Amino acid sequence: MPLPFRPSRRATLGALLATSLVPLLPRRAAAHALVMSSTPEPGARLATAPAQVVLRFNSRIDHARSRLTLFGPDNHPVPLPLAPQTDPALVQAPLPAGLAPGGWRLRWQVLAVDGHITRGDIFFTLAGR
Repeated sequence: MPLPFRPSRRATLGALLATSLVPLLPRRAAAHALVMSSTPEPGARLATAPAQVVLRFNSRIDHARSRLTLFGPDNHPVPLPLAPQTDPALVQAPLPAGLAPGGWRLRWQVLAVDGHITRGDIFFTLAGR
């Protein structure tokens, strides 16, 4: 009668080591939502403020969980209401009228449909009249 197969201790340790290293192998990074284009463009120097801000992302966005906040020269935060959107990769919001000259920062935070939150800032300057 043949004996049941019993792997050697060395083979067992080798298999255990090989399977424990699998999580360390390089993997393709999960996609995050990144700004592909914006109005205003980063670093723009504008004579007047645009009527709205528009950000186009490289993936679909969960609009219900995304935020835009504008910070003016006084660094006071102004939350911007997102406009209803039919394009899943676009976020836009109207800008308040009468923005003062100076440096402005548009802070964006979006939730991509892959479940990852990304955020960033777009700086622009209003030169005034």
